[in-house]
Amino acid sequence: MENEPNIAGAIKKISKSSDEVYAKVCEVLEVNNDDKTIDVKPIDDTAEIFNVRLQAESETGGLVLIPKVGSMVLVVFLNKNNAAVVNTSEIEKFSLVISPCKFEVDNTGFLLQKENETLKKIMIDLVGAVKQMSFTLTTPDTINGATTLLNNINQFISIETRINQFLK
Repeated sequence: MENEPNIAGAIKKISKSSDEVYAKVCEVLEVNNDDKTIDVKPIDDTAEIFNVRLQAESETGGLVLIPKVGSMVLVVFLNKNNAAVVNTSEIEKFSLVISPCKFEVDNTGFLLQKENETLKKIMIDLVGAVKQMSFTLTTPDTINGATTLLNNINQFISIETRINQFLK
């Protein structure tokens, strides 16, 4: 994909050329998550189209919707050699990167990340710290000491499980 023009450049070239922009509804055959491209088969039974872009620039972040294999997408041709997905019927993953932040959603949960920190890690650390709480006791009859028994530990274990199931 390095030698291919970017989408913005292709749009500029189209406006200066006689190439006609058109779109086709296609079925997703294969997804390449690394390159952020897909291979599709138009529903009008024309030839398969390979390496259709899901995003204008895949190296710097931005927004990308990863369609589900077998779903329908609307593919717009920028010229004879370049096409991009502009709409999807069903997505498998949503990813938004605004450096240094990242937000992803898929069927396994949510990822909220800033640099090396994730919301899940912060919440798990919080629950872990709460589960290890102890208090110093002072009573009127001069019994001093610490308690390490957390009476509602099962509630925190349940919350921790829910966090693990909800967040990635």
